[in-house]
Amino acid sequence: QVQLVESGGGLVQAGGSLRLSCAASGGTFSTYGMGWFRQAPGKEREFVASISWTTVNTYYADSVKGRFTISRDNAKNTVYLQMNSLKPEDTAVYFCGARRYYTNLNSLKHVSWWGQGTQVTVSS
Repeated sequence: QVQLVESGGGLVQAGGSLRLSCAASGGTFSTYGMGWFRQAPGKEREFVASISWTTVNTYYADSVKGRFTISRDNAKNTVYLQMNSLKPEDTAVYFCGARRYYTNLNSLKHVSWWGQGTQVTVSS
């Protein structure tokens, strides 16, 4: 059983930065395609960014392209989301997801394992 634990959320002013981390345990992290998703109050969970299990490819939602960067450290079994130039509309609970041997984990229905989420609040 794979376990994912997010951390790094918090309260930040608009224009600020945060780095989220998602630590994995219970499996072979280097074989997982990883994705970040977010869910704002009253809205559906949506795709934010993903990184392939080969580490070669990254993908982003249009709303975060140029501001967010996803990366992974297989030695630490961790995927990161660096968030810059944050906006109030980025306020949400951020979740990481995983699926084995996946290239672009951008769909909720394809996620095999979820973390519990971390709250990000951006004040104006």
